[in-house]
Amino acid sequence: MLDPFSVADKAVIVTGGGTGIGQAIATEFAARGAKVLIASRSADHLEPVAAAIREQGGTVESIRCDVRDAAQVEAMIARAWDAFGRLDVLINNHGASFHRKAEEISPNGFATIVAINLTGTFLCSAAAARRWIAQKTGGRIINMSSEAGVYGSPGMVHYGAAKAGVMNLTLSLAMEWACHGILVNCVAPGPIDTPEAIARSWSTDEIRRLVTGSTALKRVGRVEEVAWPCLFLAAEASSYITGQTLSVDGGPTSGLFVQ
Repeated sequence: MLDPFSVADKAVIVTGGGTGIGQAIATEFAARGAKVLIASRSADHLEPVAAAIREQGGTVESIRCDVRDAAQVEAMIARAWDAFGRLDVLINNHGASFHRKAEEISPNGFATIVAINLTGTFLCSAAAARRWIAQKTGGRIINMSSEAGVYGSPGMVHYGAAKAGVMNLTLSLAMEWACHGILVNCVAPGPIDTPEAIARSWSTDEIRRLVTGSTALKRVGRVEEVAWPCLFLAAEASSYITGQTLSVDGGPTSGLFVQ
């Protein structure tokens, strides 16, 4: 009997796959027999992750890609087909942000964060969907939002707005592409223990205590705790789920401290 939770032999793209949550997602998929293409704006982030996956016996390719550039996105999708012969799962994990008071964010700063988090998710999704629709194969898209998109994000309003857009985009694409067998879902992490989050969101012990207290479980999450729901959404076990946002947030008691 086939294991409905298996991702073995699936061809998977993980954007933002060179650090943090993306690295964990790529590693977890590869460890379970998936063929993974990791992408990042920074080529320096990719090779250490790829080398570690290969050392563990996994199959991995890497490509530099700025998701704001439609031509680079098309090249990334084509690379997966060239390397693996197909694409089964696209995980739009890329993201970026910075802390700034709303009234101090420049028009360019706001547009840049929206372009990376929201426009990039659309460009990647559309590029993959065009292939799936043309070849009548169907596929899975897993978008990465944030609890910042659910509760708002004081100090990062550009990020919160973009991540809220990712959740709505997920719902809209799921409805539009369901007839093509393309399932589109979303994961919304709360506070997750990554170097980026520590530097950006809880750089002192006091702030970390407040962040920890903002979750019902009274702790921050681990990167693999975001990767594991992605495995489920990529597997046959989730074949009747689309257009959903899954919160991975430790059960928030407030929306003040989110990633």
